Amino acid sequence: MDQDERLLHSSSFGAAAVAYAEHRPDYARAAVRWALEPASGPRVLDLGAGTGKLTATLVALGAEVVAVEPDSAMLTELRRSLPAVRALSGGAEAIPLPDASVDAVLAGNALHWFDMAVAGPEIARVLAPGGILAGLWNVMDDGVEWVSGLARVGGSAVIGPRDTPAGWRAETADMHLPKSGEPARFGSPEQAEFPHGQRRTADSLVATLATRAGLLVMPEQEQEATLGRIRAFLASRPETARGEFTLPMRTGVLRVRRL
Repeated sequence: MDQDERLLHSSSFGAAAVAYAEHRPDYARAAVRWALEPASGPRVLDLGAGTGKLTATLVALGAEVVAVEPDSAMLTELRRSLPAVRALSGGAEAIPLPDASVDAVLAGNALHWFDMAVAGPEIARVLAPGGILAGLWNVMDDGVEWVSGLARVGGSAVIGPRDTPAGWRAETADMHLPKSGEPARFGSPEQAEFPHGQRRTADSLVATLATRAGLLVMPEQEQEATLGRIRAFLASRPETARGEFTLPMRTGVLRVRRL
């Protein structure tokens, strides 16, 4: 994805902020605990916080959280659902916090949108010495046969290489590094996966998939055709055709320490 495509995709979510808040999953608590494990203190920045899916888990785990999100519609939803959280307008490339003000920076399904040539130094600036940067991604477990079928039907715009466990590991292994040759601000990466799941119906899973960037930027006719194929597939499968089911997922974490 080139720079223009990245900006188009990363700015697409605001139009679906309410649906995003309603349908996107939270993150496995074990994954969030592992991300924070080496942090020297409780101060956490949720960067690219969206509507607060990760923020809510951090609050529940007792972290002292500040959330930063560039999209005004997403930020409105976050403030509505988590009014006690300090939530600021800003982005990874210009973080509105003082130097060394947090012990960990976490990004839920957001690190891949950051320009690390600029964001890397900014994240390092706001981290205390030895602070932790962690990216978290919810991925679909395509080791389950019907999920693998869903990936084929939906195509890469719906379930891309970063959205399944094996693909996630390869796609994110160097995501903390700048792409233009600047010095790395973080040490060697660690990756881990944790079981997760989301209760869905066929309709609510379609609504969840409709909040993905690849679909949001599609022409309307192509988007409807893609969602139609997904609905037909889910209606054809005994696992998903009637009532609620659990969407098999994993939360993957990339964790690095500030140099």
